[in-house]
Amino acid sequence: MSVLIIIFLTAVAALFAGVFEKGKFSRYIGILGLIIAFYVSFLPELEFFAQYKSMFEFGQNAALFTKISIVITILIFFLGGFAFSNHRSHQAELYSLMLFSLMGGIVLFGFQNLVTLFLGIEILSIPLYVLAGSNKTDLRSNEASIKYFLMGAFATGFLLFGVALLYGSTSSFDLYEIHAFSVANPKNLMFTMGAVLVLVALAFKVSLAPFHMWSPDVYQGSPSLITAFMMSVVKISAFFAFFKIMTIGFLGITGSWINIMGVLIIITLFLANVMGLAQSNAKRMLAYSSVSHVGYLALIFFGLNNLSTYNLAFYLFAYSLATIGVMMCLIWVEKLKRETSYNAFQGLAQSEPILAVVAAISMLSMAGIPLTAGFMGKFGIFAQAITETPFLVLVAILGSAISIAYYLRLIMVMFFPKESSFKTLEKVPLTYNIIAVFIIIAIIALGVFPDLFAMQFGL
Repeated sequence: MSVLIIIFLTAVAALFAGVFEKGKFSRYIGILGLIIAFYVSFLPELEFFAQYKSMFEFGQNAALFTKISIVITILIFFLGGFAFSNHRSHQAELYSLMLFSLMGGIVLFGFQNLVTLFLGIEILSIPLYVLAGSNKTDLRSNEASIKYFLMGAFATGFLLFGVALLYGSTSSFDLYEIHAFSVANPKNLMFTMGAVLVLVALAFKVSLAPFHMWSPDVYQGSPSLITAFMMSVVKISAFFAFFKIMTIGFLGITGSWINIMGVLIIITLFLANVMGLAQSNAKRMLAYSSVSHVGYLALIFFGLNNLSTYNLAFYLFAYSLATIGVMMCLIWVEKLKRETSYNAFQGLAQSEPILAVVAAISMLSMAGIPLTAGFMGKFGIFAQAITETPFLVLVAILGSAISIAYYLRLIMVMFFPKESSFKTLEKVPLTYNIIAVFIIIAIIALGVFPDLFAMQFGL
């Protein structure tokens, strides 16, 4: 709760910096507040907040995922100076809205009640509807905003209908009372229907196919830094909430929803990877790549054990680092070329080798190539799931193999072009090069020494 209050105060301070026409300082205010919040997340929670435990509890798992989200948000804020250079008139609003959205994510990490779950999802989502359309002169951005809003409202309808059925069955919104009811009444039809509706709603939120139809258009149309935020921090928050309610609240009726999850995983991995192959735009390809990773993540529901939460956290952190690595490269190219087609990246390695290398290593990590963090993340989840469903793991391995093709396509364009399309003297900001080196080291270090993750986050 202390972390939540610090981020709230930081968001308000960043917003008021814009009121006093000091919007350029909002980024620094945000980074400072996030660093303080990261430090506080390691400290024991104040006794004063114990009275709110029935609604929100900042336990060990909530603290772990909060730390991950804060680190990724800090990296995104460091990229904002260049990425938001054409948003000078309303930079403060953009940074503060990202912080408010992060607050929703933190609520989702610690929710103990379905009311808190709903509030967390809405606090997470509403700022994103605005952020997606923040490039007001771009029709794609406007389309992304309205499409995200409509699909988000649609998913919220499913969620509330499901919650109503759950409450009608259990007479409680408490997560652990719902858990007890599911164990005692695994054949209750109304409860099972409510659980399935909540599953569908959260499948929308994490973009699990076939409920993913909004994400390629929204990710492509949104400003690229906002896309990076949605593909990383928002994905971390929504998927942990998904994991928590399915494995705690609905544990007693696992047999009723686990087969549905298996079918959704197969559809997601097949559809997303095949569509990724068909793309000629790098940003849209990364959108389908993001959808495919939800399919890999969903394998966490199979073969649950004591390491499941750790495996989920490691995968999400590795994936988010790789996402930032690729998106920072895309942001630079998009600023220079005003487009994100594959052709726009031709010869990038000759002009900006550090950016090209970080993008290449990030995509190899996404594909699960050995000696990268992505490989260790996939290995942890696949090793857990293979004990219960070897067929789904085989499907996931085939999906990973297909994904290598579209990642390599972009890598080949950057490093082995027919002719370089970069004829500019403009250089990448020093901040981008520093973050690129950090991400390269982090991805390789976590791939070689995965225990570093536990050490760095106080586990």
